[in-house]
Amino acid sequence: MAQGIQEDVMLNTALIKELADVAKDEALLQGVLMRIKETPNSSELATYAPFTLFPTPVPKAVFLQALAVQTHYNTLVDKISQDPDFLQESLASTVAVDDFTARLFRIHQQILKEGRSQTIVLGINRSDYMLDQREDGSSSLKQIEINTFAASFGGLSSHTPDVHRHILKIAGRLEESQRILDNNPAAGLARAVAKAWELYGSEKNIPTKRKRFDDVFKTGSLDHDKRLFVEGEEVAVVYFRNGYMPQNYTSEQDWDARLLMERSRAVKCPDISTHLAGTKKVQQVLARPGVLEKFFPDQPQVVEQIRATFAGLYTLDLGPEGDKTVALALAAPDRFVLKPQREGGGNNIYGSEICRVLEGAKTSTERTAYILMDKINPTASQNYLLRRDAPLIISNCLSELGAFGVYVRQGTDMVMNECVGHLLRTKSSEYSDGGVAAGVAVLDNPLLV
Repeated sequence: MAQGIQEDVMLNTALIKELADVAKDEALLQGVLMRIKETPNSSELATYAPFTLFPTPVPKAVFLQALAVQTHYNTLVDKISQDPDFLQESLASTVAVDDFTARLFRIHQQILKEGRSQTIVLGINRSDYMLDQREDGSSSLKQIEINTFAASFGGLSSHTPDVHRHILKIAGRLEESQRILDNNPAAGLARAVAKAWELYGSEKNIPTKRKRFDDVFKTGSLDHDKRLFVEGEEVAVVYFRNGYMPQNYTSEQDWDARLLMERSRAVKCPDISTHLAGTKKVQQVLARPGVLEKFFPDQPQVVEQIRATFAGLYTLDLGPEGDKTVALALAAPDRFVLKPQREGGGNNIYGSEICRVLEGAKTSTERTAYILMDKINPTASQNYLLRRDAPLIISNCLSELGAFGVYVRQGTDMVMNECVGHLLRTKSSEYSDGGVAAGVAVLDNPLLV
């Protein structure tokens, strides 16, 4: 929060209560909505999606850096997805011990064996960062992860700027309200989907349907040209909202449905190789010396831009290098984060729990299911986190900045490659891990400083 707001507003209890009530009403008016956890499948009851009362200050330079590097990350993910040898080598140790990643990799291998039917590639991803505090007081942008699967909150983050502008105006902070950036990732995401649909060859209006894996298993089929049909209708684009966690696959039929879709000509977002390109193990391998140069052989400036965002990443493969990583982690566990090959938040391991996991798997292949990463140390700020049924109290908060990227490739021709918006999420500093969906973080907006 900007210093002026802190001094003028933060400790005025009556004003805070008034602003919180106004903010919740404005969120409802702007469509910043979610279903309630008691009835998650019902559209009859809804509440505001959790968000911060005030925007959080973000240095302009690092914000612009995150947006500028996004198209290079788009290119990198796409290049990795087209390099089966790199994926095979990078994930060999992981698939040996992680059954979920292994099952995904077997689908990938089957598609390679049959030959890809899909000639159009649609990528929707989000690269997430924290601002690591340097000793001189400045901040550097460090990537937490890149999400190549179900990169969420493009819709809600398109509506939150108007909420914070309204709150700041009510609080008498007109100048700050004018510094809340327009942000509409939803439009960019939709434009990419529409481009993929158009290239597939569809000519009518774009109908959309939401189906579960079991629906696809029961009513899905491929014709002799490997066109995908579900309930008798041809499918041009498959956007996966879930399928990134083991619990998303409740039966063998769910896995069969995923394979059916992957074998089809339909544009998949992501396709199986792009899904694997977003794994933590690939993130760690990319940080090795010389690896980025393989994908950008004649573009040293691109390599420099991407590498500048890397935090320290370390292998836990068996051998001297992995043994050194284990020793590092056990000697100073609070300096690191232990990451399994999982998405969706709430999976990372911190502090003494790192020691427990690594002591138990010190000389075992089990440790190769994880990577180790330097813990990023952002500066805390004070804010109010507005959540349904939660008390209105001031909290020390940490924020995470995401940049949305989209790309569409047809054969070898990259027809779209853009950064289409941003996402700021904020949580109380008492929580080490977890996002909005996990009930920990809330939506926010950057106030550039």
